[in-house]
Amino acid sequence: MRKDAVILVVDSDESLVKKLAAAFEKSVSAVLTAHSYQQAQKHIEQQSVDLVICSTHLEKGNDGIAVLTAVREKSPSAPVILTSTTADIEACKEAIKLGAYDYLVKPLEIDAVLRIAQQALPKIPAMAQSGDFEFSAVVSRSPLMQTMYRKLSRVAPTDLAVLIEGESGTGKELTAKAIHANSKRADKPFYPINCAGLSESLLESELFGHVKGAFTGAMADRKGLFQMADKGTLFLDEIGDMPLAMQAKLLRVLEDGLVLPVGGSSAIRVDVRVISATNHDLAKKVEDNEFRQDLYFRIKGVSVTLPPLRNRPQDIPELFGYFLKEACDEVQSDIHLITEPAMRALMSYSWPGNIRQLRNVVRTMVVMCEADTLDLRDLPPEISRIRSLQSPEMASAQGAGLGDMLGQSLEEVEKEHIRQTLELTGNNRAEAAKILQIGERTLYRKIKEYGL
Repeated sequence: MRKDAVILVVDSDESLVKKLAAAFEKSVSAVLTAHSYQQAQKHIEQQSVDLVICSTHLEKGNDGIAVLTAVREKSPSAPVILTSTTADIEACKEAIKLGAYDYLVKPLEIDAVLRIAQQALPKIPAMAQSGDFEFSAVVSRSPLMQTMYRKLSRVAPTDLAVLIEGESGTGKELTAKAIHANSKRADKPFYPINCAGLSESLLESELFGHVKGAFTGAMADRKGLFQMADKGTLFLDEIGDMPLAMQAKLLRVLEDGLVLPVGGSSAIRVDVRVISATNHDLAKKVEDNEFRQDLYFRIKGVSVTLPPLRNRPQDIPELFGYFLKEACDEVQSDIHLITEPAMRALMSYSWPGNIRQLRNVVRTMVVMCEADTLDLRDLPPEISRIRSLQSPEMASAQGAGLGDMLGQSLEEVEKEHIRQTLELTGNNRAEAAKILQIGERTLYRKIKEYGL
């Protein structure tokens, strides 16, 4: 059993809760107990849990399925074991479909529960375990990123090639550095190179090196990045823009581990792990004969796709806090707060430049702010124009019109407001409710009322 695990036991049977808590308390960090949906929800909101054992029947209207849903929204990686007094096959199927790890029928055998819990706990992301896997400066709570972290936690210790795909600014190089830092090569060099920023001849020299006299200006022998990264990691950024002729030369090195410097006659053996990244659809480029298929399969040992920031707005507050501290340290500023309207505006923006753009925006806001708290007035023009999450009173106070919303009823404005927020959060109702600053039940009622 994992010593650092936090387990939540939920059942209206107080004696059963005590038995389960006593069985777990010596082998885990903490056992939280609850006898109702409200108590369980309070624990889930206040603390991250690693495993939940919950009865399907707690009280009318708020049963174990509601607890399961709450856990899936707050701690999507935490396994949930449901218990029931009846062996209902259809209920079991429905619970598993909704994400339950297992479905147990009462009366429970404590040893069996412990065994199943032991099996379930390893399914928790490795990065959640203290000191086990760290992504420095790659901050995320979104289920999409958590899935990627779990994948990379298994890949990092190996020598498999990794292909990182995603839009510009999503943190591909940071992710590559995190893979290297968590690998057995962590104490060896990490070298990045942008394949799109160099001509074919210069790229060849940078990667493979050259000998004296190989070309005009080659005044001495020079090691390439493959040699410099020997026993370490080489990060090939924007590999999708590499010329076809260079792709063939790169493939040869990856296949036999031998590097031939430009103008040289003797190959040099190297041991380098290659991590590649691209903002292109490489599979499409292969179809269009713009990228070699054999190289594509060589670099795609394991592939991950970083989601754009607009698809994980729940990460913006934490990323903002990280970049705010970084910017304040850089310019010796003492700004530590941002108003809620300003944060809502940041979360409603589409962020075409992704994390890189957010970082630059935070730095600019810190430099230009004349107070000790960041506010709407400190936002760049492209973001301050976003008014979808502002009330009519706020927009009026700022001297801003409602544009296309003028002439519409308050009900129509509210419906569109909710629709856009749901779209922004990928229909994650829990996140939408937080942004709208209303209760989830209120949001559910309005969704039903407006037919959204």
